[in-house]
Amino acid sequence: MTVTAKAYGKLTEHIFKGLIDFENDYIRGMLCTNEYIPNQDTHDFKDDVTHEVSGDGYILAGKLLENVVLAYDAATNTFKITADDLIWASSTITARYLVIYDATPASDTIRPLIGYVDFGEDLASSGGSFTVEWTDGTVIECPVA
Repeated sequence: MTVTAKAYGKLTEHIFKGLIDFENDYIRGMLCTNEYIPNQDTHDFKDDVTHEVSGDGYILAGKLLENVVLAYDAATNTFKITADDLIWASSTITARYLVIYDATPASDTIRPLIGYVDFGEDLASSGGSFTVEWTDGTVIECPVA
């Protein structure tokens, strides 16, 4: 399984316009099924995201990311976004994507998308924990060069 993580194309613009404040805003991760087709070029706000998962142990809109860290990597000329692992305990769900967005604004039409993780295949939990481990290479990278 190849996990890939990508930033949405409008992320840099949203940061420069002050729409995202990683230190003070509520950054969330939501899970989507394989029916969601991410589009880096045209998806800019949460209302563009479809097919969020549903099932026991999962709450719509996903989970709040804790301890979000932004770090510049001089070797690759990228900013990397990481956070604590996301865990949906006692869940029965199937997901293909994790979508990261800023949940601070009042409506989905103005909640900026940050990035998404493609797990490379459907992952499922059945009455157990569904965990996204940031240490497994699940890092959103934003090129700056």
